[in-house]
Amino acid sequence: MARLAGILVTALLLVTGVAPTATAAPPATATPATTADAPPRTVPALTNWTAKPGEFTFTTATRLIVAPDDPAARRTADTLAQDLRAAGRGTVPVAAVRGNGRPGDVSIGTDPGRSGTLKAEGYELQVTDRVRITGATAAGAFYGTRTLLQLLAAADRIPAGRTVDVPAYEERGAGVCACYIHITPAWLENLVRDMAYLKLNHLLLELKVKSDRHPEANSWGYYTKDEIRRLVALGDRYHITIVPEINSPGHMDPWIERRPDLQLTDSDGAPQPSRLDITSQDAFAYYTDLMDEYAEVFTAPVWHMGADEYMLGSDFAKYPHILAYARERYGPAATPQDAFIDFVNRVRAHAAGRGKQLRIWNDGLTGDHTVPVAAGTTVEHWLNVRTRPSQLLAQGYRVMNASYSLYLIRGGFHMNTASLYEQGWDPRSFEGEKVTSATGITGAKISLWPDNGRGETENEVAAGLFLPLRYIAQTTWGAPRPDATYAEFTARATAAGYAPGRTDLTRPPLPDGTYTLRDANGQLPAAARRITRTVDGYVTLTDPATGRCAEIRSGRLTLNTPLEPGSPVTQEVCSAANTLQRWHLTPVPGGFHLTHAITRMSVVLTTEGRWVQYPPDQRPPTVWTLTAATPQQPKGNRS
Repeated sequence: MARLAGILVTALLLVTGVAPTATAAPPATATPATTADAPPRTVPALTNWTAKPGEFTFTTATRLIVAPDDPAARRTADTLAQDLRAAGRGTVPVAAVRGNGRPGDVSIGTDPGRSGTLKAEGYELQVTDRVRITGATAAGAFYGTRTLLQLLAAADRIPAGRTVDVPAYEERGAGVCACYIHITPAWLENLVRDMAYLKLNHLLLELKVKSDRHPEANSWGYYTKDEIRRLVALGDRYHITIVPEINSPGHMDPWIERRPDLQLTDSDGAPQPSRLDITSQDAFAYYTDLMDEYAEVFTAPVWHMGADEYMLGSDFAKYPHILAYARERYGPAATPQDAFIDFVNRVRAHAAGRGKQLRIWNDGLTGDHTVPVAAGTTVEHWLNVRTRPSQLLAQGYRVMNASYSLYLIRGGFHMNTASLYEQGWDPRSFEGEKVTSATGITGAKISLWPDNGRGETENEVAAGLFLPLRYIAQTTWGAPRPDATYAEFTARATAAGYAPGRTDLTRPPLPDGTYTLRDANGQLPAAARRITRTVDGYVTLTDPATGRCAEIRSGRLTLNTPLEPGSPVTQEVCSAANTLQRWHLTPVPGGFHLTHAITRMSVVLTTEGRWVQYPPDQRPPTVWTLTAATPQQPKGNRS
């Protein structure tokens, strides 16, 4: 998807006026003046707020009450109680109570009979001397509790009023490519919590699950099945649909680099390690076998196959057997692109047979095919090609807006949130075309790509994501500009803050200083290192004797990142800007693990005393004990 960043950015600027400016977590901003009747500030902004006299006060006596015969409300209340505890509100009891309870109570309920007004995800919030949250579904009631959490983040008292708050679009979300550069599960869990806090509900994850069926595909970057099960369970609890993707038939190199028999071969006999041979039944069987294995851990009724940039840097003329395949199946008027659509449709049929709907990126739909994409396929539009969004919608496809202008690329283009806000961008604004109606548009999402994997650390990506995530939440739920200026919207976002329960990944567990590092078994010589916190919350390791910093730089590079297991840790000239010199210390029983901030591989101490990196499930990470060095007394005369 984002592999065209360097080529497209100039054209993008001409079309959208969006500059590649990074957006960081906002500084403190002055609170704009509000009137007594104005709705309390939340993200997304409340709609249809009617102010009333009085207020609600949260106290130590506050209870969460649900009807005894409303299990969906009970689950929602239990989640809210856990989040209130994480937010520092103590233990708030959940009680089965009929009626409205007493002053200070929060009542949560579901009423399927209100689906006509509240739809699938809307809710009604009534605030008097108590709070009542009602949804037609569990999801609606849940989103009402997210509003309550944001209101309580500002104060113990909430002004009385009422709102019926219903989202404008059914899909509101983000996409993350952890397909080459590993992203820690804790980071992804933070994202799920933050998305839910903002009423986002759709998370695309392009990643590798460690395969039992095809161990030859397990180059580093993968997640274990247990890690995915835990993430999916968290998503289910927070009403986030987590959609998996294995990009195909292009960008398949993470899966087929060791399977040359499945790679597309050109007329010169040169194999293409990133392209699956769409004419090969063995290649199709391999891909669908991976789909079935993913279904063991991903429960969403959706499968994303990518289908972008298959001929990037080449063309079908170099592969005459693809045209021969298309004409054999579809007649003499068929085009090579028909073979590509044929592959998409066969994957869709396989997915449908397992109860899953298919999604693809739009750029393969160039108009050069005679065979249509099967009905029921959702198209995620990111690139301006000949087939416009309005045409796709007219043909009956559901379309999601995943515009290039909503991209955040490590070390590259970042969406200009301020410019989009001031323009009043909304999900009807596609690359190359703004459609007049929202009918058929499922929603919109921002996309995070690792094109320059070492360009930013995870913590830097998280900081840059703060405002874009809140903006996409706003523009997919309600009005794209709830405040007159972007500065006021920034203040709104800052006031709402982060979701309770998120893990702070920016706090090293040790203060700066010089330490003696030993392996926990004490079998090899100790090493002295000066540990210094970096601006993004990692540490550097400097050898006091040489003044050089620990770094991973050797081995094969993937997206400019040294991801080869077994690569040594070397001592290099220190540079504050060099992310390859940043490390993460993780407390474990008996000491610490030392993990590289970019590669996410752990340091293993060999029997020869060398430091090398390995995935944590391939070789057990060394457990290090760190002892602070005794400060030296200054030399010279003492008085």
